[in-house]
Amino acid sequence: MKRKEKDNPKLNNKEELKKIREEIKNVTQEDDQEIEISQNETEKNQKQIKNKAKNKNNNKNKEKDTENIKWFIKVFISTFILSIVFSYISANGVSNLGLIPAIFILLLVIGIGIVFDIIGVAVTVANEEEFHAKATKKVKGSKSSIKLIRNAPKVANICADVIGDICGVLSGAISALIAAKITSQFGLSFDIQFILSATVSSITVGGKALGKNVANKNSTKIVHAVGILLNKFNKENKKEKMQAKKEKITN
Repeated sequence: MKRKEKDNPKLNNKEELKKIREEIKNVTQEDDQEIEISQNETEKNQKQIKNKAKNKNNNKNKEKDTENIKWFIKVFISTFILSIVFSYISANGVSNLGLIPAIFILLLVIGIGIVFDIIGVAVTVANEEEFHAKATKKVKGSKSSIKLIRNAPKVANICADVIGDICGVLSGAISALIAAKITSQFGLSFDIQFILSATVSSITVGGKALGKNVANKNSTKIVHAVGILLNKFNKENKKEKMQAKKEKITN
């Protein structure tokens, strides 16, 4: 019987097939294990990447929060100091002036508030790409204009809120002083302050409404003009610094 089994080629083929199948199973099992390991590694890598992205976003949000807090403190302190200073100057200065100069200063303060409101709106509306084209041509004020547009929220806050509110406080104080001057000079029996304050507020609101239309239509020109002014101030500061350095060297 043993000789028959050895001499039988079918039995030998079956045994070889079994061995081949077992080898294939072992190979497939090893491949499956490697695939599982690689999948686990990819999942770990994905989790690590997600965690890093979350940490970066959290850090950015924290930095933004700290910047906003710092900006709030700066705006609060600067507005408080400027309001006190300008209110004191206007109260003491306008009280010593005549009626016509006081009215002229009142209109000037209202005009300043409207102009800065126009600048604040123009900066938020203007397109940065137009100034990039001007910057490549080395047009004066284009780089300063780009900085203004990139910092549009802060610029608008300073122009519309800080300076606008200060001008509003000043116009109210000056209008009260003018009302007192009118009643004393003309001997009026009724209080004209209510009429004058209503007139000032209507001029201010109406002027800002017209100014917003002007800012929307001519935002590029307005921002460019402001950029040119800022560029001139920067150049003057550089010249002064250079002169100071030269004087130190000569001394």
